[in-house]
Amino acid sequence: MNNINENEEQFVEVKTREINNNFYNYFIAILCFSWSVFQLYIAYFPMNTNISRSIHLAFAIALVFLLYPVKFHKKAHFSMPFYDIALCVLGTAVVLYPAIDFYGLASRPGDYLQRDVIVAFVAIIILIEAGRRVIGPALGIICILFLIYDYFGPYMPDIIAHQGASLEKLAGHMFLTTEGIFGVPIGVSVSFIYLFVLFGSLLERAGAGQYFINLAFSLLGKFRGGPAKASVIASGLTGMVSGSSTANVVTVGTFTIPLMKKAGLSRVKAGAIEVAAGVNGQLMPPIMGAAAFIIAEFLGMSYTNVMMSAVIPAFACYISLFFIVHLESCKIGLKGIDQSEYHSRFKIFLSGLHYLTPILILLYTLLILKESAISAAFNAIGFLFLIMIFQEPVKKLAAGEKVGLNDALLGFSDIFWAMVTAAKSMTTIAIATGLAGIIVGSISLTGLGQVLSDIVEQLAGNNIILILILTAVMSLILGMGLPTTANYIVVSSLVAPVILFLAHKNGFLIPAIAVHLFVFYFGILADDTPPVGIAAYAAAGIAKANPVTVGMQGFFYDLRTAILPFAFFFNNKLMLIESIDAKDPLDAKGIVWMSNPFEIVLVFGMAIVGMFAFSSVLQGYFVTKVRIWERILLLLVVPLTLVPNICARYSVIPNEYVGYMIGTAIYFFVFMTQWGKNQKDKAASKAAA
Repeated sequence: MNNINENEEQFVEVKTREINNNFYNYFIAILCFSWSVFQLYIAYFPMNTNISRSIHLAFAIALVFLLYPVKFHKKAHFSMPFYDIALCVLGTAVVLYPAIDFYGLASRPGDYLQRDVIVAFVAIIILIEAGRRVIGPALGIICILFLIYDYFGPYMPDIIAHQGASLEKLAGHMFLTTEGIFGVPIGVSVSFIYLFVLFGSLLERAGAGQYFINLAFSLLGKFRGGPAKASVIASGLTGMVSGSSTANVVTVGTFTIPLMKKAGLSRVKAGAIEVAAGVNGQLMPPIMGAAAFIIAEFLGMSYTNVMMSAVIPAFACYISLFFIVHLESCKIGLKGIDQSEYHSRFKIFLSGLHYLTPILILLYTLLILKESAISAAFNAIGFLFLIMIFQEPVKKLAAGEKVGLNDALLGFSDIFWAMVTAAKSMTTIAIATGLAGIIVGSISLTGLGQVLSDIVEQLAGNNIILILILTAVMSLILGMGLPTTANYIVVSSLVAPVILFLAHKNGFLIPAIAVHLFVFYFGILADDTPPVGIAAYAAAGIAKANPVTVGMQGFFYDLRTAILPFAFFFNNKLMLIESIDAKDPLDAKGIVWMSNPFEIVLVFGMAIVGMFAFSSVLQGYFVTKVRIWERILLLLVVPLTLVPNICARYSVIPNEYVGYMIGTAIYFFVFMTQWGKNQKDKAASKAAA
């Protein structure tokens, strides 16, 4: 009897676990779906920014405590711990407070009640804890240090001292206004970023990711080092719509890394190539990383202009990585793969042509109709909904098969789960932008930006190159513990005005977009920088290699990306900017865009030559192994093709066009000497055989 009772108890426990588990999963799915529906609603029917930002962050807070519990106890696999439930409810309530008491707060600006202050500090504490769970402790610690600095300003060293802020003023500034947590960063998360993350999630669920991979392999798989080259192209195509380094690596790398290993690449190099390709995905228009939308908002520019600035660097970056992969393949002697499953390139291209339509609609709305990024994303999502609903029934009808109810409902199911996935992905971004708002709020509250400007000027003098190097190092170090978006917000808020001021002081009138993209690039590169490169860990897991080694090799490949920000900082034509006529160096406007097609093609072509030359210098290989004097000549090509205006400024060459001519001539001279040496080596090998 005891055994029977024990079995019955175990059976009841298992069934209870299943019921609770299902309820928990469905509740989270419905919550995620509701968040996506809310974002689509406010995209079409805009509401007050304070209310929408409050609701947006409340969804994120609720999901963090449900998806990232502190520690499950023994029965936690079917029962949420009470403290996580309590934090979820309390966090959601306090973050919704500015929306709930919107009219009350509006009627007493600056004259806060005691409950306002208490709610504000409870919300800040819970937000920091949510950040710790979802992105680690680094950003939370930085926020706490800034809050301490805000309050204890009078007691700080003289060089950074300020008048301080009372608890009431601090609470109001950070939580009850749009200067802190509910400031520009989370405003961009609400208005732009969510829609583009949702767009990427829908495309992936529809099958676009696998289509891009198949297309890349059908085009390149048979060539030398085909799988690695296909990995670069597939990552570039996927990165256009994913906007996430790690997501790009995991999505594409799961398929490409094993094939690269099979083709002859070592585990480390297979993982590193995917890391380099995946990380650079955030640079690719039309959907760059989340920080690109914040750049547009910070600078008061349209997102279209941010995309235009990024086009040449992004494509130069990917084409040069493709060249690096080719050099690696030549050095190792890699071959292509059997393409029996990719026998019809045209058929594969046609099979997913409909996936390109929403992207074209997005670009048409942005570039031709010149509507907002919100309208572009909304239109593209609407069209993508139709594709997902009808693609399965159309496939069945085209194959002459009968269409059932399940086929008709499959599209709706895919839309639902894509919206759920988008919400889960957005929790990290929403929490990070909320916390970053504390840092931005601290700078505006204390005037720290001007203080930092004075400190940096004392340390580095007027050496703009040294300032840029320090900024790059700061971005890489912070990026080891922060997401790209938060990293960009922190570094750009602190350093961007300083760089612009010092550049202007040194006679360089630099557009603000150049500085912000500079910070953005190095924030992205931090994803594969050891010892904490998140994308490198993801690739290493797939490749079964050491993550630090993969990160180091990936960063070595990405050194070509690291020179691009320095290049476009001094040569704005790489960002399609002809000149800047703004008198104020902090002004993002006053940009004159390039309009001459011939000059645009010339600048792009020279950028490719410069990046190829630098890639050969890094790899020590061109047509064959590079000799020391050839490496020196190739190194000279880099400044002559990437920053000829600087060479002309210091009278190294008469003008930039002469620099292009000399750089190209040197490059082809080295190519011909390499080709001749290679032909002699082949002839000698045949004679010896």
